[in-house]
Amino acid sequence: MLSILKELKDSRGIGIDISAKAIKTAVLNSKKLNLQNRSSFKTLDICKLKSGKYDLIVSNPPYIPSREIRNLSKDIIKYEPLTALNGGYDGLDLVRKVIYKSKDLLKKNGLLAIEIGNGQHQRVLRLLKKYGFREIHREYDVGCNVRCIISTKLNYY
Repeated sequence: MLSILKELKDSRGIGIDISAKAIKTAVLNSKKLNLQNRSSFKTLDICKLKSGKYDLIVSNPPYIPSREIRNLSKDIIKYEPLTALNGGYDGLDLVRKVIYKSKDLLKKNGLLAIEIGNGQHQRVLRLLKKYGFREIHREYDVGCNVRCIISTKLNYY
């Protein structure tokens, strides 16, 4: 969120995470970047977010299937908490939650940018369509895998 605020000078943002440690780090970073007046942070699950209609939601949810956690490099496991990695059985538990909740949080024509894992693109597209979103852009990693889908909320939802 802070990188986006740095670019969009007239914008404000709210960052949420279930990890108090992640929120503490984000607050410190906002001060270092002189963005504390345009940003706020809450330790919160997205399902508990009730108020407001947003223009943009950016999410990097855990998307690694539970069975693949043990195969990750030691560097990742050493520095990332399990809750930031484990996306459940198919890796899409939190992705589903974010998409479902975003349909109610976004304004008409609002944007959802969500990071996904390798091989999840088609399944996530089906979820987006199911909940009233249409893909408008995708970002690829260096291996040409889709890593981020940007979608818009359709007007009929």
